[in-house]
Amino acid sequence: MNSSMIGKIEKARRYAEEPDRAQIRQLNVKFEGEHDTYHVSFDDGEWSCDCHSFSALQLGTCSHIMAMERLLSGLTLAETANAAG
Repeated sequence: MNSSMIGKIEKARRYAEEPDRAQIRQLNVKFEGEHDTYHVSFDDGEWSCDCHSFSALQLGTCSHIMAMERLLSGLTLAETANAAG
């Protein structure tokens, strides 16, 4: 492995130790639920899911979104598209 790649690996390791360097602005996920496969997305500070619970209950969340929030804990989600500039 050349020294340039070693330097990049070390830099990536340092960046990964500082998760506030990255802010997720958009995310699209294929989520395998117990009964079906769902599309979960995060865009412009808003979560969305195409499951029945999300649309019917109008709570702004569902078990799939809550699971994604747990999976992404420690990472910064953009509050709005304008928040990150």
